[in-house]
Amino acid sequence: MKTLEPILREHPFFEGLEPSYLALIVGCASNVVFKAGDVLFRDGEEANLFYLIRHGRLALELTSERGPFTMLTIGDGEILGWSWIIPPYHWHFSARAVEDTRAITLDGNCLRAKCEEDHHLGYELLKRFARILEDRLRATQLQLLDVYCPYPGEKR
Repeated sequence: MKTLEPILREHPFFEGLEPSYLALIVGCASNVVFKAGDVLFRDGEEANLFYLIRHGRLALELTSERGPFTMLTIGDGEILGWSWIIPPYHWHFSARAVEDTRAITLDGNCLRAKCEEDHHLGYELLKRFARILEDRLRATQLQLLDVYCPYPGEKR
């Protein structure tokens, strides 16, 4: 039986994670494939998964009266989804495949149970997701500056 452990071990998100923790996490993992246009989840739905994007691109979208607005596009090697680890475990945006995408999905219910059994594992995962949150917040700040703050001498 082929295991996903080598793929997880090589992913930057899991770099430096104790092998015993990786062995626990791989039990929650499975391969998934999305076709271009597939919706992975919608804003407000229960969040019980996160994804390691192997190949492809996904759009993170906000829904407005004018329709979906892409706030960020992510791709190879990136992580999607932290809502499974932060109560009340609901998505705060939607995700759609921009192109055919291969990913590994990790079951949030499975991982939360393992984190309850071993709080050190939970803390390790939370630290890793905090880095992603910080990176995405910074990217959003830069986008807002680009849109709303004119360069010196520029009129808007």
